Amino acid sequence: MTTIATTPKPPYYAVIFTSTRTDGDHGYAEMADRMVELAARQPGFLGMESARDGLGITVSYWRDLDAIKAWKADAEHQQAQQAGRDLWYEDFTVRIARVERDYSL
Repeated sequence: MTTIATTPKPPYYAVIFTSTRTDGDHGYAEMADRMVELAARQPGFLGMESARDGLGITVSYWRDLDAIKAWKADAEHQQAQQAGRDLWYEDFTVRIARVERDYSL
């Protein structure tokens, strides 16, 4: 992602995924692209931003907690989550926050 996500007027939710990777790709790039494609088709998905320079941070934006719960339960996403635990991440943390206000340039 190289652009800032366009989000609606708050409130909405942010899922903040912070990670450190293991060495090697092991299919990560292909799966990451697939997860972006799949998430974008989920009801309630509002956008995503991502950056990696050693530490990776991906923030996805969602209409409500039910949309986040449905995304976490998606079968293909669950397979990617397991591969992340087994192959791709040394460490990660997921945080879910309610966005109360935002502003931009």
